[in-house]
Amino acid sequence: MIRSALVIAAASVALSGCALLSSPDPVQLYRFGGASAFAGTGATSACPDVHVSMRRIDFPEAARGDRILAVTGAEAAYIKGARWVSPAETLFEEALRNAFLDGGTCTVLSNGPLTRDGLLLSVDVRRFEADYAAPGAVPNASIVVLLRLVRPGDRSIVAEDRITVSESAGENRQSGIVAAFDRATAEASRQIVLWTDQQGFQATTK
Repeated sequence: MIRSALVIAAASVALSGCALLSSPDPVQLYRFGGASAFAGTGATSACPDVHVSMRRIDFPEAARGDRILAVTGAEAAYIKGARWVSPAETLFEEALRNAFLDGGTCTVLSNGPLTRDGLLLSVDVRRFEADYAAPGAVPNASIVVLLRLVRPGDRSIVAEDRITVSESAGENRQSGIVAAFDRATAEASRQIVLWTDQQGFQATTK
């Protein structure tokens, strides 16, 4: 009888311990980069190919990985319960490479060794964040990119520029914020492709 009581007591403690264990909060996975950078533009090319090799894209440390960075003034945090399906820098590079393929421009991304007249493209993403003007306000998906085009032979700089893109989320909800990042990435990719095309064409035809 005493043994049975001990077994029941032990089982009760075990069950109460299980009840105290909290399950992790659910996390929704998102992706960006699906929007076409040149949808409906009818971009075509009648210029000679400009062969460009793109270096690995630099990303700000706070925005790397799968967490979605949100900034309000001097305060920064990650959006709770939301993650990118892959690291943000990976999704951004995939979107940019697709934009080069879809743009119908002079630029050809080289996977192998550069040609004699080839150029090296450096893409340095300085900001990739949801910007809030005030707590609870409707945020903007903000992207700032520094670009540099270099001749690999003598390391001379062909051109440099800065691209800034901001897209309103329309509402302070995860789905709206992700859609804004998708549009901002498409616009940033479009501008990068057109800039590379223009500067590269000028550099190789001088």
